[in-house]
Amino acid sequence: MGTIQTLPGTRDILPEEIGYWQYVEKITTQILSRAMYQEIRSPIFEQTSLFERGIGEATDVVGKEMYTFKDRGDRSLTLRPEGTAGVVRAFLQNNLYATGGVQRLWYHGPMFRYERPQAGRQRQFHQIGLELLGSGDPRADVEVIALATDILKKLGLQSLKLDLNSVGDRNDRQRYREALVNYFLPYKDELDPDSQDRLEKNPLRILDSKNQRTKEINQNAPSILQYLGDQSKQHFDQVQQLLTELNISYQLNSCLVRGLDYYTHTAFEIQSDDLGAQATVCGGGRYDGLVAELGGPQTPAVGWAIGMERLIILLKQIQNSPHTSPDIYIVSKGEQAEGQALILAQKLRFQGLTVELDLSGSAFGKQFKRADRSQAIACLILGDNEATNQTVQLKWLATKQQETLDQSQLIQNIGELKVQLDRHKQKTDLSSE
Repeated sequence: MGTIQTLPGTRDILPEEIGYWQYVEKITTQILSRAMYQEIRSPIFEQTSLFERGIGEATDVVGKEMYTFKDRGDRSLTLRPEGTAGVVRAFLQNNLYATGGVQRLWYHGPMFRYERPQAGRQRQFHQIGLELLGSGDPRADVEVIALATDILKKLGLQSLKLDLNSVGDRNDRQRYREALVNYFLPYKDELDPDSQDRLEKNPLRILDSKNQRTKEINQNAPSILQYLGDQSKQHFDQVQQLLTELNISYQLNSCLVRGLDYYTHTAFEIQSDDLGAQATVCGGGRYDGLVAELGGPQTPAVGWAIGMERLIILLKQIQNSPHTSPDIYIVSKGEQAEGQALILAQKLRFQGLTVELDLSGSAFGKQFKRADRSQAIACLILGDNEATNQTVQLKWLATKQQETLDQSQLIQNIGELKVQLDRHKQKTDLSSE
């Protein structure tokens, strides 16, 4: 029998890559915490009805892509295909709305959709998302867009563009839906099969088609902006004005409808020119009806999600993987020395230092080579003599300077050691620039 492999559309995130993921999560946490967004963690599987009601049964996600199964209690469960519905369910179940005001929440984790795997798109994929619940103010739309822009720029992404549209309210969309059906009917035989199917169920999704002929037909389709009511138009005008005041450039895209039924008013995508066909890094919008659709009080809301896999592809193009190198690498040889090395490593870690302990038991020469490869600042050396005398050799790896210290003295003077480590690190950083 051969070894067991990952399933199609899933992949291992190995230590050599994980630095990118941790870097994104760190920057996201910093920026969102400053804006008073609090992290929420919801289950990765929910009742299937949550997504059928929340996302919409006519969508591709519900109709074709969900991982749905029966559990032993004969309940229909689904691995979450997106994050918003689960957050709204948690918002309702835990009465987060009871205090009034605005709830600012964010999440990160795996999502699941059964679709053809490709670069940046997996069947198990990961998202970072936020939801601002309880405000219908256009400033809320612009706040979440600005935060997404801040995160992506802080990560170093440059070639970004913001596509913006309004999908209006339900009345606007109903009028627009009728206009679209009337426009597309004469072209029905020329549309791709998916779009033909959507003509009756969800004609707005035809505008999102990737089929070349359908895209050509879409060019002359009526724009939803022509069908916005006064209130929707006023909201969208204010969003545009606030984005301009924040110096966030955007372009109107009347074909931007997003793939889920719950969107109302503002819809947006942030794209990168470096990703080819899969250009969207962040997508989101307003969903004022979803909370009520799931049984809660009428609650306006807006949010977005960033696709981690696509984001990591971009980060790899502009920087090496952020990695952690140890402050100190400990080499030892001999039974007594090796025991003391472990104790010393734990004491130093407890004092806040990053310490790698060589456990190979190989010759000192090989251990020294590993110490150099680790990019540690200093190396501690324990052999038979050091073990007998309760001492340790401290070697600065960049300069090769070496000194003998009492083990107890090393721990007692930990503050001085940290200062020396910082000084040597700064010298190393300067010489590598």
